[in-house]
Amino acid sequence: MSRLIVISNRVSAPKARSAGGAQGGLSVALAAALREYRGLWFGWSGNKTDEFTGHIDLQRHEGVTTATIDLEEQDVDEYYNGYANRTLWPLFHYRIDLAEYDRSFGSGYERVNERFAETVAPLIEPDDLVWVHDYHLIPLGMQLRERRLKNRIGFFLHIPWPPQRLLVSLPFHQRLVRSMLAYDLIGFQTEEWLDSFHHYIEREMGGTVEADGTICVGNRRVKAAAFPIGIDAAEFSGAVASDTARMANERLRRSVEDKHVIIGVDRLDYSKGLAERFLGYRRFLEEHDDCRGRVSFLQIAPPSRGEVHTYEHIREQLDELSGRINGEFAEIDWVPIRYVNQGYPREELAGFYRAAEIALVTPLRDGMNLVAKEYVAAQDPENPGVLILSRFAGAALQLKEALLVNPYSKDEISDAIAKALDMPKVERIRRWRAMMDSIEGEDVVWWRKAFVDALQSVGEGQSETEKPVELQE
Repeated sequence: MSRLIVISNRVSAPKARSAGGAQGGLSVALAAALREYRGLWFGWSGNKTDEFTGHIDLQRHEGVTTATIDLEEQDVDEYYNGYANRTLWPLFHYRIDLAEYDRSFGSGYERVNERFAETVAPLIEPDDLVWVHDYHLIPLGMQLRERRLKNRIGFFLHIPWPPQRLLVSLPFHQRLVRSMLAYDLIGFQTEEWLDSFHHYIEREMGGTVEADGTICVGNRRVKAAAFPIGIDAAEFSGAVASDTARMANERLRRSVEDKHVIIGVDRLDYSKGLAERFLGYRRFLEEHDDCRGRVSFLQIAPPSRGEVHTYEHIREQLDELSGRINGEFAEIDWVPIRYVNQGYPREELAGFYRAAEIALVTPLRDGMNLVAKEYVAAQDPENPGVLILSRFAGAALQLKEALLVNPYSKDEISDAIAKALDMPKVERIRRWRAMMDSIEGEDVVWWRKAFVDALQSVGEGQSETEKPVELQE
């Protein structure tokens, strides 16, 4: 049986529950796959070094072997903070106005992908399956092919793929996309992102798309398909039943007394629609003065990517908005918004989800959004809460029984909150059951198996591919 080599920007070493290790569903699923396939997880350690040496730190945690490298300060600035998060991230989330194009960013991105390829290639055996993850490592497959790897190599994009009319604003966009043709299988979260990729291939590269999803450009044939990622529903149900979750649930319920709890949980990011969400909640308070003092909105938004200045702006904006809304509507014994800038372990979040009668998950654009699925999985089957979900999240294609809203419309958000508060229990149960069936049927194990099975079934990677091009001249 082939080994599985997982390559991602960062490596999440498995942690024992007894050691207090709270991990995301993706990490749990990949760790399980690596155990099954006797695999290896390779990526950046998160640490910096004065000079890149290519030294690999091999560790074994909970039956999973990890291999990590340290990067130089310049690497992190140009590859991670630069090209990945100041160029690709905003562009791929349709924020062309925030995308920054700097020659040094592209050079650093290419350099780090080369360093990944140089260090991981000697660890890969001829029969291994190689699975590369996300926008940080788009050119890695071509870099591995240049080093004569003939393995089956797959790539999965966890974020949206932008429309052709936006992607062409990226300098050297064809060169970036051409590097993807070195993969044998390319996976996207939804059919929408897949269709956008197809459209680019046909319009910009003169390629064709066959009925079975094979993309043909010149002499290259690459499979591409949608593989919507899920959560580990069974594992998350166990988290809800834990003592930690029960205590978190009770803590939140006590703090709000008899008020209706609305919850939002997001990384602090401009793609999550937090400012628009706050304004939608404000419109609800304006239009439903009888609900003032009866609802409590908890927004958990731990900061991230502090080195990128656009994240400083969104934090300042939310600080101002939450303060203004609280100043306008608060009473002596009631604060409309509780805005918390810190993260919580998964088991505590599970308890918070269970205590909330409404979840506001309203990103402006999201590849999938697993918070929506976690909220549904955390609910009491006998008395579930209501999910209000952006129609621009990938999860909206699976969770059709959520209250779908346009996150740019404060009126739609306001109306959805009112509808959720008034929704009869029988309707809440019906909607929850339909969503839960999808979450249990297409969970993270299903996703992982679907991708790996598809990768195993494609033809061998070609040993002779065109020399990879630089992303910057």
